[in-house]
Amino acid sequence: MSDDQLFMFEAPARERRPGKLPAPASASPLSVQPPSGLYLGTSSWSFPGWKDLVWDAEYGADTLARNGLAAYAAVGLFRSVGIDRTYYEPIDADVFAAYAGQVRDGFRFLVKAPQLVTDAVIRADTGQGRAPNPCYLDSDIAIDRFIVPAIEGLEDKAGPLVFQFPPAPREILHDPAGWVERLGVFLEALPRDVGGRTPVYAVELRNPELLTPRLMRMLRDVGVRYVVGLHDRMPSVARQVNALRVLDDCPEGPYAPAGPVIVRWNLRPGFRYEQAKNRYFPFNRLIDEDPQTRQLLARLAQEVLALGRSIWIIANNKAEGSAPLTLLQLYTVLLELMTADQTKSPV
Repeated sequence: MSDDQLFMFEAPARERRPGKLPAPASASPLSVQPPSGLYLGTSSWSFPGWKDLVWDAEYGADTLARNGLAAYAAVGLFRSVGIDRTYYEPIDADVFAAYAGQVRDGFRFLVKAPQLVTDAVIRADTGQGRAPNPCYLDSDIAIDRFIVPAIEGLEDKAGPLVFQFPPAPREILHDPAGWVERLGVFLEALPRDVGGRTPVYAVELRNPELLTPRLMRMLRDVGVRYVVGLHDRMPSVARQVNALRVLDDCPEGPYAPAGPVIVRWNLRPGFRYEQAKNRYFPFNRLIDEDPQTRQLLARLAQEVLALGRSIWIIANNKAEGSAPLTLLQLYTVLLELMTADQTKSPV
């Protein structure tokens, strides 16, 4: 399981500040209010290294995982957070409801679908595939174990439901058109109404071979979003944004018009997760800054917001060293762009 909200419902370990609940840091540079439609957040919240940036004091990772969400959600810059633990194992509606009860109005969760339905193979502890996964792209399982619990538990605090597909086996990569067709059948079977709410579905890839015009046309036709996933395995952000424009420039699909833009800034190019984790720990400063990516994402956000649409940008510590500081710098660039745009003389 990932290092996010693992310990939320477990007994806390003995810590240096027993009995004290985490609170947001006072006078933090993150105490800003993003414009409507902009959902900035991190891919988890349980990092002690964020002291004086997100937290008011030093807490252990277990206390933050169990009790830190309310403090995290009180930070002005954050209007979203990724729930990654669901990728490793489905959770019930009451667990989602417990998350929703800790955040303010207007906050929206981005939730990852379980690998139970997104991984074509069953993997050994080493990550190697050892057998075909019989639950792969099973829409009934996705609905019962993921979609319905997430929407019923989070209610109006549900944001995008992301189907992240890990690296695919060779047989899928040899027939990308066949995979797109099968994925389309799966996505079309998902409900467009759950208890009076309309889920936002999105697809994220780890194989650049699958990022094709055929895929984008299929996503358009079934009303599902594409996640711009910044990862060492994937093409540049510019190429992925171009693919997104192809999707949104096409006629509207039968279920929904062009929806929100979703970005997950996961990992710096040239790094593996463990390598980045070791280099950036304890995630309290920017180490490998990427101003070019910040500029591209800020311009994308500016364009999306100007159209009256919403955009999610979820950052990982492994992108530059500290996810909160990555988002703060990105937001600063966005404000500069918006200010410059407002001061331009009319043509």
